[in-house]
Amino acid sequence: MRTKFSSELVALTRELGRLAGLAHEATERVAVAVTDADLTAAYEVFALDERLQETYGACENRAVILLALEAPVARDLRHVVSAIQITEELSRLGWLTSRIADSVVRRYPQPVAPPELIAELGEIGRRTTELAARTVAAIGVDQPTGEAEPVASDPALHAACQQVLQSLAAPDWPHGSAMAVDLALLVHHYERCADRCVRIGRLIRFLHTGIPLSAQISPDSTPA
Repeated sequence: MRTKFSSELVALTRELGRLAGLAHEATERVAVAVTDADLTAAYEVFALDERLQETYGACENRAVILLALEAPVARDLRHVVSAIQITEELSRLGWLTSRIADSVVRRYPQPVAPPELIAELGEIGRRTTELAARTVAAIGVDQPTGEAEPVASDPALHAACQQVLQSLAAPDWPHGSAMAVDLALLVHHYERCADRCVRIGRLIRFLHTGIPLSAQISPDSTPA
């Protein structure tokens, strides 16, 4: 029975990795959609999110069945409970990338932002994709390395988001309130994507160490 349960845990982790891989690919494609006004990339994000939500359902069901039938304890219990929470975070990450892609589709064939902000949005997209890549890597690690935060927050990403928001709020903003609102929401979605990745890193650390998430939050953390 123990061997069967261990193999089920391995399969659950493998499914989490696939789920994270889909989320990472979605962040890559949505970054292209935003910077290049690429309608094809935007629709690829929708397709990836659909696959992600399907995989999320299967992964969550596997975890709940393990929890109900095997009654795991100690580290095994942390593994299953963390997996359930991680699947929820990855599902949310997919949903957020779809909302960003929505902005591209609504604006098409016009770009989602004026030329002076495209570079900043590209930086935001690139750094969000890097966070998602670190999330995939952290899920795939069997043993912790002692690193305090498997997926650390990115101050440069936060700064880039604030830079765009300051531009939108400037008195001399020349592109109208509708674009300002759309871009503010887009940046908000990107910030939430980053929050999801960092939270997954903390869940992974909890899985390996038992340190609760509340004890891991740094003083400068932004609530998700």
